[in-house]
Amino acid sequence: MSTLTIAIIIMFCMGYLFIALESVTKINKAAIALFMFVICWTLFMIDPASYIPGLSGMALTNEVSSAIEKHLGSTSTTLFFLMGAMTIVEIVDQNGGFNWVRNVMKTKSKRALLWRIAFITFILSAILDNLTTSIVMIMILRKLVHDHKDRIIYASLVIIAANSGGSFSPIGDVTTIMLWNKGCITAAGVLSEITIPSLISMAIPAAILQFSLKGELSQDDNIKMKADYEVLDFSRHQRNAIFVLGVGGLMLVPVFKALTGLPPFVGILLVLSILWITTEVFYRRLHRGHDAEGTGKRVVALLHNIDMSTILFFLGILMAVACLEQVGVLSSLGQALNVAFDGNHYAVTGIIGILSSIVDNVPLVAGCMGMYPISPTGDMAVDGIFWQLLAYCAGVGGSMLIIGSAAGVVVMGLEKITFGWYMKHVSWIAAVGYFAGILSYWVIRTFIMVTPA
Repeated sequence: MSTLTIAIIIMFCMGYLFIALESVTKINKAAIALFMFVICWTLFMIDPASYIPGLSGMALTNEVSSAIEKHLGSTSTTLFFLMGAMTIVEIVDQNGGFNWVRNVMKTKSKRALLWRIAFITFILSAILDNLTTSIVMIMILRKLVHDHKDRIIYASLVIIAANSGGSFSPIGDVTTIMLWNKGCITAAGVLSEITIPSLISMAIPAAILQFSLKGELSQDDNIKMKADYEVLDFSRHQRNAIFVLGVGGLMLVPVFKALTGLPPFVGILLVLSILWITTEVFYRRLHRGHDAEGTGKRVVALLHNIDMSTILFFLGILMAVACLEQVGVLSSLGQALNVAFDGNHYAVTGIIGILSSIVDNVPLVAGCMGMYPISPTGDMAVDGIFWQLLAYCAGVGGSMLIIGSAAGVVVMGLEKITFGWYMKHVSWIAAVGYFAGILSYWVIRTFIMVTPA
């Protein structure tokens, strides 16, 4: 391994360390990721001929530019998908599209509420992203439960259910979106084979956590919930139309991809454009004869609410990982893991899932996609054991520590849950569900969905 390659690895690891210590350094991880991306590729350009032999001069420069543009194009498909999905969810949420969730969760029993939260979060996170689902559910929980000790138990289950729900859907988590965009998994394959393991990884922790709750919710909580609806611009029928177009459109993106063969982000932009046009028509009718440009819930205004720092973080980290792929580090690491575990992909992906509870799962999955090429047959084929387990493990494994997923980090901030409390009371429960899900997947692939020889 050359000195330059070692320097690139050191820079990547240092950047990764600063990203992991964001809460200590108070430096936004997006800034670190972008800096890491630029420095890694700058180091690469010191001696690009050592990585792209046989070329020199302008031909070498053009080849490097082509390589960067290729990686950027692949990364952009994920970024545009995320931006479109985030905007669609914001439109639906700001216009009252999720008010039905509150109605569904009305109950006096604490344990009944826990199961309703579990299943609704699980289903929503398969359609929305787990971060957005977690925020929506915590905001609703605040209107349902006043007791903070009870609420952090519900909030912990929201983290687990959101991560589990996102792992079996091609649009439910950033990592599954990445794997789907790259062609490692298909929508039909991951839905048919990962749904049951994901459901088990949510249901077992819910069954254990319910013993921490007893009795009924106070009457004051239900009264507060009824009085807390905001005043909305649109009628109930218009809100329902926005919900159907937004959430229904997200669900149909895999169908659009299957019918047209176009990348998933194109389907997302189609849904966004239709929803945008629809809301513009609604607002024009609402403000007939008046200037509606200042309306705060129009799409033009809501675009300012999109978390661009998250988008830039993904850009930086994915392009930095692309540099490691270009210099051959990832393929070497993949071969070393295969040798160490004798090709046992259950062990490899299981460890990746555990690592995802410590470090961000996005670069882990991006690294795996660089380490392992898609094979025509076997475990590494499209919808093979490795890729499906990677989708499951990288998503569900993040629940084992509260800092292990975007859902966990945001809930930690919103509900002031400490790292120590979660590790003591919830981590082992999430781990039981995680390993039970892997076991169920092994049973499904070994005894139920047996591939003919």
